[in-house]
Amino acid sequence: MANHHLWNDEYWLLLIQLYLREPVGVKPLYSRALVDVSMELHIPPQVLYEQMFRLRSIDTPRMQRLWNTYAHSPKRLSRGVKLLRQRLGYGSAGAFYEGVELQETFERDFKPITALQGSPYAKLTPVMLILILDQYFRLTPLTMVTETPEVQELAKLIKQQPATVCEVMDVFQFCDPYLNRGDLMISPLLLPCQQIWNRYGNDSPRKLASLAAQLKEYFH
Repeated sequence: MANHHLWNDEYWLLLIQLYLREPVGVKPLYSRALVDVSMELHIPPQVLYEQMFRLRSIDTPRMQRLWNTYAHSPKRLSRGVKLLRQRLGYGSAGAFYEGVELQETFERDFKPITALQGSPYAKLTPVMLILILDQYFRLTPLTMVTETPEVQELAKLIKQQPATVCEVMDVFQFCDPYLNRGDLMISPLLLPCQQIWNRYGNDSPRKLASLAAQLKEYFH
């Protein structure tokens, strides 16, 4: 696998620390801890996930030296990570990435949706909308109500009110070409929901279900 253009071998320290966190081993692709490191480095989770498998296999002499130096010395590892994060500006990157073009793609999915700021839905993120869309395809319009256990369970997982989940599903009904709703909708949710529908709503439900199952790790 070719390294991401922002990858730096110093970042192995962050991955060793993450790998050694209990339970020890490769962390799920969208676990919050792995996503947090991805956001910090501006490198997609998929890249770091594959790099963690390299850590496990110790496939080069350099990797072996890293393990020998840091894996059995928590204090040395912690000190190395602290110094690295100081250079990175604790996630802001600061001057570290000066002159480097950063294209925020996956980061936006995990951040509150800009268009919803100042509205009652200000804490919603695209990832939450993806999970709601997946649940949308598992229900019928009559069951997209706050009393439905699946709605309540999802709301609890993403720390939103069941009513908010239902409101998002109502907007997805408007986006759904199979329902052919001809009414007019005015809602700040319309544009963000339409964007998520355009990305996933017309694709295979199986692919969406697989992605949603992985993304749920972020909220556990």
